[in-house]
Amino acid sequence: MSLIQTFKYTIGLQKDGLTKRKTVTFGDTSAVGKGRFWSIISVITLSMAWYLGSALELVNPIFWPSPSAVWDQFINISQNGYRNFTLWEHIWASLYRIFVGFALGCLIGIPLGFAMGLSEILRGWFDPIVEFFRPIPPLAFIPLVIIWSGIGERSKILLLFFAALWIMVIAARAGVSSVKLSKIHAAYSLGANKRQILKRVILPNALPEIFTGMRVAMGICWGTVVAAELVAAESGVGFMIMAASKFLATDIVVLGVIIVGIIGYSMDILMRKLEAKLIPWKGKA
Repeated sequence: MSLIQTFKYTIGLQKDGLTKRKTVTFGDTSAVGKGRFWSIISVITLSMAWYLGSALELVNPIFWPSPSAVWDQFINISQNGYRNFTLWEHIWASLYRIFVGFALGCLIGIPLGFAMGLSEILRGWFDPIVEFFRPIPPLAFIPLVIIWSGIGERSKILLLFFAALWIMVIAARAGVSSVKLSKIHAAYSLGANKRQILKRVILPNALPEIFTGMRVAMGICWGTVVAAELVAAESGVGFMIMAASKFLATDIVVLGVIIVGIIGYSMDILMRKLEAKLIPWKGKA
């Protein structure tokens, strides 16, 4: 066997219809798969633990309902609704608020982050503001948004906007700062102007950081939606959870938590797919 054939064998290339796999070594991230098999095992294990715990009555149903009770509530609310709204209307109300707040956060945060990354004056001016508001939990703004926007839809959207804004500013600023200077110099040497450098060099290199920030911001928005719907809401998954908690209807509470988790996880998967499709150069020099 030649040296080249030996090399192909060790790195896991296909030869003679057989697939050879390289040995996984600690720190070799390229040899670590997605672990989907273990993800399935994890979900099955947790589901079985929940079912057995309920069947053996290890936990009081008031504190943690059985899977059958949660499923019955899912069917009941899907057909008959809860607090004058169907389950799908509650879900759509939360989705609408999150998407609008998240979109506004991206619409303002990304250009501001780019400006801070490209201008010393703008970075110096806005950096104290961003770093001051960034650690503040969105819940702290609830009294202010009520004063500013009342108790209508605007207050909930504004709260989610604050949750996404600072993350997107920092992500865009970090993306601009991560561009290698050698690429900028190469573009200038080829005759590119500032507009072309921004479009062809800075933006493509900043997109991976921006998409990472979008995934984080979306997760924060989902975590904030319950608090946003505390502001005199009449619909939404968060409202459904809080209304049910007042009557110790833990089966509805758990159903709402599961819905938030499933939708949030689905959105994260969608963001990953979009990232892989739109930014195939991520992680490559």
